[in-house]
Amino acid sequence: MLRTFMLGKVHGAIVTRANRGYSGSLTLDGSLMDRAGMLPLERVQVLNLDTGARVETYLIRGRAGSGTVGVNGAAAHHFKPGQRVLVVAFASLSDAERKQARARVLILDGTRRNRVRRTRVLRLG
Repeated sequence: MLRTFMLGKVHGAIVTRANRGYSGSLTLDGSLMDRAGMLPLERVQVLNLDTGARVETYLIRGRAGSGTVGVNGAAAHHFKPGQRVLVVAFASLSDAERKQARARVLILDGTRRNRVRRTRVLRLG
């Protein structure tokens, strides 16, 4: 049996742009993706801490160190630059995989620079 767990989270990111004209996705600073263990084209949920909106989309790797958090396509109707968001990736794991897995949570600085203030590693087992 597989169960679904949070495997990576970027907490308190600030949206840097919203582009309705793009076909979809979330562009995320590549260094944040790496540190959170997230991959390009991975399915994620994006939660707006200011409005409560929740959308599901996929990741596009942004330039590392840029601080980019760009909401694209239809999701851009629910997010505006300056709003605070969470980006969460999940994985379906067997019990054996769960016992070895670690979830990574990045706590950001609350500025548009989107720099990591603290990292937490959580055991799932």
